[in-house]
Amino acid sequence: MPTVALMWEAKAAPGRAPELLAWARGQELAPAAVPCERREHFTAPGDRVLVITWWEGGYDAEVPELPDPPAQLSARPVHRWRFERV
Repeated sequence: MPTVALMWEAKAAPGRAPELLAWARGQELAPAAVPCERREHFTAPGDRVLVITWWEGGYDAEVPELPDPPAQLSARPVHRWRFERV
């Protein structure tokens, strides 16, 4: 079975990185036809927060994605990428 990985990356508003990370960790993903295989959270310089989720299915699989954070926590629009395991 193929696997798709969703990457969600946001840049926190100045001084709000811990809150943005806590917000991202607290987000429940809507029920999907298949359960989330794995979910990991990362931080990087520049107050960036990254969440990667892995799901069964191909590149175009319908799986839930993290929403945009509240405007006061984010310095710019969220970036999203989708990758299929090869």
